[in-house]
Amino acid sequence: MSIGISYANNNEENIVHLTKAEFLKKVVDYESNVNEWKYLGDKPAIIDFYADWCGPCHKLSPILEEIAAEYNGNIIIYKVNVDNEREIATAFGIRSLPTLLFVPTEGNPGVVEGFLPKEELKRAIKKYIFKN
Repeated sequence: MSIGISYANNNEENIVHLTKAEFLKKVVDYESNVNEWKYLGDKPAIIDFYADWCGPCHKLSPILEEIAAEYNGNIIIYKVNVDNEREIATAFGIRSLPTLLFVPTEGNPGVVEGFLPKEELKRAIKKYIFKN
């Protein structure tokens, strides 16, 4: 079935794997703004802190692809591999995987640790990103 392929092809720009340098430019410059959250993006985002060895992370990944497709460019999904980007994980106190940050364009992000089924993920998006 081509559904999985169509998600990946249509949403590559909405699912972005970040390095530290990209995180500092696209999400938040936590080195310059140590005491303040100032989101640098122009669209709401979900930041998925994950690891390749993490089973629940693998289970969450296709759900995030579906969310990217459903929100059709209105939410960006950022992925941060904590094994490759340990400094970011440490800066945000990531201790459990997966950990999701729900980032509205204004205000502070919400945090959820652990796997979320799709419906719970949608509720978290409404609660933390769209504030309803």
